Amino acid sequence: MAANPMTQFEVYRIGPEIKIGDFDISFTNSSLFMVISSLAILIIFNLGSKKNSMLPNKLQLMAELSYTFVSKMISDTAGSKARPYFAFIFSLFMFVLFCNMFGMIPYSFTVTSHIIVTFVLAGFIFIGVTIIGFIKHGFGYLKLFVPSGVPVVLLPLIVVIEIISYLSRPISLSVRLFANMMAGHTMMKVFGGFVISLGIVGGWLPLSFSVALTGLEILVAFLQAYVFAILTCIYLNDALNLHH
Repeated sequence: MAANPMTQFEVYRIGPEIKIGDFDISFTNSSLFMVISSLAILIIFNLGSKKNSMLPNKLQLMAELSYTFVSKMISDTAGSKARPYFAFIFSLFMFVLFCNMFGMIPYSFTVTSHIIVTFVLAGFIFIGVTIIGFIKHGFGYLKLFVPSGVPVVLLPLIVVIEIISYLSRPISLSVRLFANMMAGHTMMKVFGGFVISLGIVGGWLPLSFSVALTGLEILVAFLQAYVFAILTCIYLNDALNLHH
């Protein structure tokens, strides 16, 4: 009998139970892969930036390409005013990317397949961008909800729609990442179960789908990290430049 494809998303405690009041803050498999992803980023970019040679090694090349990629993304979407926030956007992109990629390793855990993780990230971005907007523009930031050129008759309706759209940002940002990662990994597990249950003779077709789906899921893992980061840049652009 094939294993339940949803068991791969189970969060379980590693080590002793730790509680503060009613809150369980025990170390889990989700925490472990967050730490692994963070350490991998630190190690790779620390080693990649130690020797700045004319002929870069693979780690240096990866570090330089990642830096250039994120720098161009910020420049294209948020402009020069967003340069002070490069470190945050870069860290966010690499963290989501590494969490996604580590989730592709068999018997690992996909941190970004849980809505609580993606929603906390999205919520932090939403609150931070809103604070930046009010610091830069004061109450003038509220002009974001009043598009220019709208007839006075339609203004109350448009303002309500704009406010709802603004408040839905953390939901859409978090659900997009969580849903894509969860759906992809579930499909991979389902096809993997078909391969095992059908055996060598009948399992070649689902195995072919599994291989193709794995390649597609690697691409999705990168694209979802990119989308998460570029939407953050777009929200930051609204806060810094107040396009309305």
